Amino acid sequence: MNRDYPLERVRNFGIIAHIDAGKTTTSERVLFYTGSQHDIGEVHEGDTTTDWMEQERERGITITAAAITCFWKPTYKGSTLSTDSQGRTLDPDKYRFNIIDTPGHIDFTVEVKRSLRVLDGAVVVFDGVAGVEPQSETNWRYAEEALVPRVCFINKLDRTGASFERSYKSILDRLSKKAVRMQIPIGEEGKHEGVVDLLKMKAYYFEGNMGNLVVEKEIPDNLRVDATKFRAELVEKIAESDDALINDYLEGKEISLETLKVALRKAVIANRIFPVYAGSALKNKGVQLVLDAVVDYLPSPLDIPAIKGIDPRTGEEIERHASDAEPFAALAFKLQSDPFVGQLTFFRVYSGTIESGTYLYNSTTGEKERLGRIVRLQANDREEVKKVFSGEIAAAVGLKNAKTSHTFSDEDNPIILDQITFPEPVISLRIEPKTKADQEKMGMALKRLSDEDPTFKIKSDQETGETVIMGMGELHLEIIVDRMKREFAVEANVGKPQVAYKETITGEAEVENKYIKQTGGKGQYGHVKIKIKPLPKYDPEEKVPKNAHREPGFEFVDAIKGGVIPQEFIPAVEKGIKEAMDRGIVAGYKMVDISCELNYGSYHDVDSSEIAYKIAASQAFQEAAKRSKPVLLEPIMKVEVVVPEKFMGDITGNLSGKRGQIESMEDRGELKVVRAKVPLSEMFGYVTSLRSMTEGRGSSTMEFDHYAIVPTSVAQGIIEARTGSK
Repeated sequence: MNRDYPLERVRNFGIIAHIDAGKTTTSERVLFYTGSQHDIGEVHEGDTTTDWMEQERERGITITAAAITCFWKPTYKGSTLSTDSQGRTLDPDKYRFNIIDTPGHIDFTVEVKRSLRVLDGAVVVFDGVAGVEPQSETNWRYAEEALVPRVCFINKLDRTGASFERSYKSILDRLSKKAVRMQIPIGEEGKHEGVVDLLKMKAYYFEGNMGNLVVEKEIPDNLRVDATKFRAELVEKIAESDDALINDYLEGKEISLETLKVALRKAVIANRIFPVYAGSALKNKGVQLVLDAVVDYLPSPLDIPAIKGIDPRTGEEIERHASDAEPFAALAFKLQSDPFVGQLTFFRVYSGTIESGTYLYNSTTGEKERLGRIVRLQANDREEVKKVFSGEIAAAVGLKNAKTSHTFSDEDNPIILDQITFPEPVISLRIEPKTKADQEKMGMALKRLSDEDPTFKIKSDQETGETVIMGMGELHLEIIVDRMKREFAVEANVGKPQVAYKETITGEAEVENKYIKQTGGKGQYGHVKIKIKPLPKYDPEEKVPKNAHREPGFEFVDAIKGGVIPQEFIPAVEKGIKEAMDRGIVAGYKMVDISCELNYGSYHDVDSSEIAYKIAASQAFQEAAKRSKPVLLEPIMKVEVVVPEKFMGDITGNLSGKRGQIESMEDRGELKVVRAKVPLSEMFGYVTSLRSMTEGRGSSTMEFDHYAIVPTSVAQGIIEARTGSK
């Protein structure tokens, strides 16, 4: 079986945005214009293709990333480059799009982060009224971390209060000075009719059934001056990105359209320019030209650098190129329970090919599983495929042991790709099954859901025996409980949401401890000396010494010399310290950001054991932590409140009373925007109180920003409540 589309005609990209920017509506237009569906689903009517879960359709939000495969033939033959970035001639025919429509709500940010890890490009959608919003910034930061080239689409320009220029300025001010207009709108609000292409200096209108007929006309007279000025800015920006062009530009030579497009493609792929487009997805204006931009400027798998990984046999760095001829390498980026076929494992193939019916080697675990079926998805519809090639995205059916971030590879040429790092949960609640039958099913349901979502964690309270679930926000946990009920038929009672506090140390201490226990027969002997200190912020790029083991929130340094503690007992010491960190010192919350060095000890030929060293290390750590000025940490949220001006005083006063720090206030049309950092513990029920303070006219968004030390006066109350309840 041969590849049906050459790699240069494949585009893997995501559609990302703040909640309510029109991302799913844009995705629905993409499906319609690419011929993947014959009518358009609408979010407000609950019949979209990408929002296929019941909860998504009921709430009008996206919860889980949806993978779509579709095909696009550029609107105009002239909009297809005649050659790709490597000089090969392209047939001006259809392109395969593998698209992931991601959630905008911060509680489901994991979906954006893991999707960007396996995509080659992104279309970032902005609300033409609001411009850059909090989740826009978070998504942009994730894309920066993943070095993903981006095309911007300022949407909803038909809405009252929409302003392309204001939204464009917010991109320049808050995201990147490298953004540049590719288009300007023809009219705004109720007068939005089409767009002007600044490269071609042509106007485009969208006529016919659902705007599917793109009509090219001359630029309206009232926009010609602006278009000429903005085109000059665009050409200057493109010329600055290309050493060969800059001289021609400075000498005043006319640069051809084709030359500008080739240079712009290189600049976009190198993240030196972010093109900005305009339109209204709901009114069927502009989406086709954004799809043309995906073809023209976002990379194919051949345009991105080779993926790097580690050879598990040698520990050396190796790489794989986007080629069917190279050894197979793929990354699992998402697990999903499917009501029809069972467990789906989504994976991106970076090199080589894989066929259904063969064995899949998991180089992360060293295990093999039979790959019975492979499917390509269009949201909730499945198309079975026999073979998947490099550069493609597909899903394996029924893998039992694969998890998010696992690498699949050729068994004879193994590679382990970098894992995806996820944020830690900030909120928790207690949950208990309603009946004995529910109890048996709840454990399985929670495990399945935590396998799917790495930001959803489960733990058992050792003292009460209760189950505690943790997530990124109230809505996140609400959806989890709802899914348990609908998908797994588990009824549960849930407690009130609680803040996921943490603990850390602000000083250093060194402690020596011996654990000796004599019984009638063999005794126990463990002797350790440890030194603990605060650990700087985790940086995955930082080179860690060979005798140290570093992970987010913890570093263990083995500084034992001369074998005073045998090597086989060192892992038990680390395990004992980790268990003590999980129990906490101040109020029983997990401890983080600690470096622990094991530098001395001794052993007994007969009595030493792993359990003895584990206990000795745990006791030593607890003593050291008490001496190291331990403190409580609380999650601080980035809050944005949008209200009419007359409520500004009430809102800022209320936020300040919640220990909030006001960071900025600005205008957004007739409304005022307040940005602040506020502790999560003060924000429960805020949406309801905001409505009552603003006669129902205020809105807010909130996302996790960082952990900070709890003030002593507040910490005392938290400690008393926590220890008093136990």
